[in-house]
Amino acid sequence: MTPEAERGHNDSPADGEVVGAALDGLRLDRAVALLADVSRSTAARLVAEGNVRLDGTPVTSGARRVAAGESLLIDAGSDCDPGPAPDNNVAFATVFEDPDVIVVDKPAGLVVHPGAGHDRATLVNGLLARYPELEGIGDPDRPGIVHRLDRGTSGLLVVARTERAYRSLVEQLQSHEPERIYSALVWGRPEASSGVVDAPVGRSSRNPLRMTVTDRGRPARTRYEVQRRFAEPAPTALLECRLETGRTHQIRVHLRAIGHAVVGDPTYGAGGRGGDVFGLSRPFLHARSLSFRHPASDATVSAESPLPPDLAEVLESCR
Repeated sequence: MTPEAERGHNDSPADGEVVGAALDGLRLDRAVALLADVSRSTAARLVAEGNVRLDGTPVTSGARRVAAGESLLIDAGSDCDPGPAPDNNVAFATVFEDPDVIVVDKPAGLVVHPGAGHDRATLVNGLLARYPELEGIGDPDRPGIVHRLDRGTSGLLVVARTERAYRSLVEQLQSHEPERIYSALVWGRPEASSGVVDAPVGRSSRNPLRMTVTDRGRPARTRYEVQRRFAEPAPTALLECRLETGRTHQIRVHLRAIGHAVVGDPTYGAGGRGGDVFGLSRPFLHARSLSFRHPASDATVSAESPLPPDLAEVLESCR
């Protein structure tokens, strides 16, 4: 998933995005934050500075309510946002680094980059404090970031430290070269020992904060293999999931679509199937293995991350 692919808006001066039913009646600044995937303060600045048009007319009031069917155009110019600031208080670990790349072991609860509702204290802010040379690498709003993990997901992601590395890693992700393996505990016990979920993923028309399987979405493929099945304290299974694409919330959406939602998932979880028997405050989803081609040497870089204590404790309770 490239940073450009993650964007929810259209930067073309001639086109706009049609406001869907899910955004009908929403404040303009909130709609801009959601569609452009920027912080609320950045969205408010874009609106106030005349960089947002509704049906071709600039609107400078963030309180204006958008209506379904209107054309919304966001001109997120590179000089309208000062960009993320360094923050030494953001805690994270690295498992590999050299002059070209950094492999981060992200803790659960940490947002990867500033966006709607998260202006500061993200991984990007912490990275800039530790590696100031990242500023200006790739997208100014998310320097060095070539893929991301959901806030509640722990584990590995690679960060580009140079422009050459950034271009190489983006190309590798576009061609599905890197191997990304996740561990997921799901409700129920899949009958098949392995399978592929090949279903497009896009934003829900009912709730713009959720993703869903939809014909209007982008192609997405997730391979899974059952590692273990459990009966107690609830019917569950430990899966190994391999991403062939990297859409937002892809694994969580795909597993929910086949009837086996991720345990602890507050957004896509299957209510009533075991309830809060495990007491998890986040999804049981961990990016445990990452392999990619080094941008400079072409050698394979591989990294592993063990299950963090909260997930390991849950797994130990299963039998």
